[in-house]
Amino acid sequence: MRRVGLWILLGLALAWCMNLWLSLTLAARQAPVPEGMLVLGGDPSREVAGAEIARHYPDIPIWVSSGESPDRTHEIFEAVGIAKDRLYLDYSASDTVTNFTTLVPEFKRRQLRHLYVVTSDFHMARARAIGTVVLGSQGIVFTPVAITSDRPPEPATKILRDLGRSLLWLATGRTGSSFRSERAS
Repeated sequence: MRRVGLWILLGLALAWCMNLWLSLTLAARQAPVPEGMLVLGGDPSREVAGAEIARHYPDIPIWVSSGESPDRTHEIFEAVGIAKDRLYLDYSASDTVTNFTTLVPEFKRRQLRHLYVVTSDFHMARARAIGTVVLGSQGIVFTPVAITSDRPPEPATKILRDLGRSLLWLATGRTGSSFRSERAS
């Protein structure tokens, strides 16, 4: 009996992975070019890079999730000629998982199917893991843009923890942010 349960669980996991893959493949075909940008807060260099990238894509809206202060963020983007009406600042996220989960309803409301996700290189593995689950489960594909830093990559434990929290969000709608240690983000 225990073996049957394991096979059922494995089958469900495989079905979910296939559904995710199919969903992302379809989204990538329907929207081969990003339709928006998500800049993950945590370091001002991410916003500077996001502003520079946004100059080359004048028609896409930009979300900055829990970044610098509103005045500083507007200053960074205005310095390269990005109009305020393209910029959406969201300060409801408390960590990387909630950077994604708090904005999914807005992305879905706007029917965005492809985003640039801008973050630091040391942080990208975790952002990709979270984004694949959170955005991918909603049929949103993303193109990662890693900003060079001098920091070492984050430990696998941090990536696995937040991957688990993303799966928890998918199953329950809750991120488990209270499980996160005070030192981690």
